[in-house]
Amino acid sequence: MKYYIISGEASGDLHGSRLIQAIRTKDPKAIIRAWGGDKMEQAGATVVKHYRDLAFMGFAEVIANLPTILRNMRFCKQDIAAFHPDAVILIDYPGFNIPIAKFAKAHRYSVIYYISPQLWAWKEGRVHTLKRVVDRMLVILPFEPSFYAKWGMKVDYVGHPLIEHIQEFRSHHQPSSIRSQWGIAPDKNVIAILPGSRKQEISAMLPIMMDAAAQHPEETFYVAQAPGIEDAFITRFTAAYHNVKVFKDKTYELLCIAQAAWVTSGTATLETALFNVPLVVCYKGSPLSYAIAKRVIKVKYISLVNLILDRPVVPELIQDQLTANRLSEELHCMLHTSSYREAFHQQINELDQLLQSGGKASEKAASIIFDTLAS
Repeated sequence: MKYYIISGEASGDLHGSRLIQAIRTKDPKAIIRAWGGDKMEQAGATVVKHYRDLAFMGFAEVIANLPTILRNMRFCKQDIAAFHPDAVILIDYPGFNIPIAKFAKAHRYSVIYYISPQLWAWKEGRVHTLKRVVDRMLVILPFEPSFYAKWGMKVDYVGHPLIEHIQEFRSHHQPSSIRSQWGIAPDKNVIAILPGSRKQEISAMLPIMMDAAAQHPEETFYVAQAPGIEDAFITRFTAAYHNVKVFKDKTYELLCIAQAAWVTSGTATLETALFNVPLVVCYKGSPLSYAIAKRVIKVKYISLVNLILDRPVVPELIQDQLTANRLSEELHCMLHTSSYREAFHQQINELDQLLQSGGKASEKAASIIFDTLAS
């Protein structure tokens, strides 16, 4: 069968790649065309648009780039029609994917949404649109089935794909081996900095993180450079700091050995927590985007860790709260307060159990997709 998969960011590229692998197990002759990244391409998809050309963060930034977004959408619709897939599979990325879902449904393609857009955070009313244009909705967060049930929409909870990915990684990588390979002594603190995968968010967050790192010359900080970001772009922020090192496409290796982390809001906050690394969640957008977000977003927290457990497990430094001094204070707490670390580890164990309750996400999702198309 023929599958057209659309993902618009790094996390979607990761989840999409594992879904592609699982689909190929069920359907060895699958032909897959996709919008995504390097991981989806390595898994066997023909990638027609890379996510680094699609990722616009914030309301004001989306408006500024609207001509590009609309041009991409027109091309996507034309490309789907030319490919004529058995299914259009959408991975999160709602601003782009919901209009595509409408187009695909109108043209009688089977529409499957894997990884629900976060409508529970804003625009709940869009559930009515999804009910109309999506044939199967596969969700990965334990509270999402009850959210959709409130709107009369049945969904399939498949568990979170990060669980299987992180478990597989940890089974093949030992912290001692990574430290030895990187020349890091066993008793040396490793502090991870995950500034994001979009240039916009890196530009907003990384300079503040670097100023905070400068307050701790006795520690070494390790920046996780996303694979889609050029070396020169990162080094313009890090080159002046002698206690900062950069590792490209080595995020999981870094989290495997880290004692603390500063993480830009997004999927990376959940990844960091599932590696059992105490973290601070960081977010800073343009003043206009933040003002709009405050009016429309309806959730208490911005990090998935706090949202899933429905309590403030990890600190969130948002907008004006995100300062070098606050990051420095939180780092001291994470490294030197044993009661904080013990409470964190206990709560992350609870998080891990909740996310595992759905099963192996990629395999379960691929089975549902294949069975839906074969029936």
